[in-house]
Amino acid sequence: MKQIVIASGNAGKLREIAAILAPLGVEPVPQSRFNVPEAEEPYPTFVENALTKARNAARHTGMPALADDSGICVEALGGAPGVISARYAGEPRSDERNNQKLIAALADQANKRAYYYAALVLVRHADDPQPLIAEGRWAGEVIAQPRGANGFGYDPYFLLPGFGQTAAELAPEKKNQVSHRALALQRLAALLREQPL
Repeated sequence: MKQIVIASGNAGKLREIAAILAPLGVEPVPQSRFNVPEAEEPYPTFVENALTKARNAARHTGMPALADDSGICVEALGGAPGVISARYAGEPRSDERNNQKLIAALADQANKRAYYYAALVLVRHADDPQPLIAEGRWAGEVIAQPRGANGFGYDPYFLLPGFGQTAAELAPEKKNQVSHRALALQRLAALLREQPL
């Protein structure tokens, strides 16, 4: 198995990434194992933030690194929370407070449409001039009452009309096939088959 550093400490993301990359002979290792400090995420786009995190992890470990930047984008809020999804309600990060703030912001809005977006960036080394970049979008709508116990983040409030379930009600195996991160990982897997590490 070829090891790559995952520039995240989010256990939910790590599980999803591991499930999809394992068949390619790639073993994701969390950056916490190497005491990599968290990178700043100062940029307004998911891709720029993911690239910064990947380069930071590669620089500190000397290994290929994969970073994800993802979030929920809500039409009625002009794409917010977007890149600040994890910190929408401020520090310290709290899924519960983030969800409460989102529901309050949408209380008077008729349009509840939203999508999850994920940008994945893989660098072979810290100064890789051609990082592999893959993106995924997952459309749904925000509901006021949480449903389901799986997933994390905004999942209990993210209804998938095609399934009649929230992201938190989907079985993890199903989510790993259809989510924004799953779609981005599938695209990344295709790139890795063309351009192995």
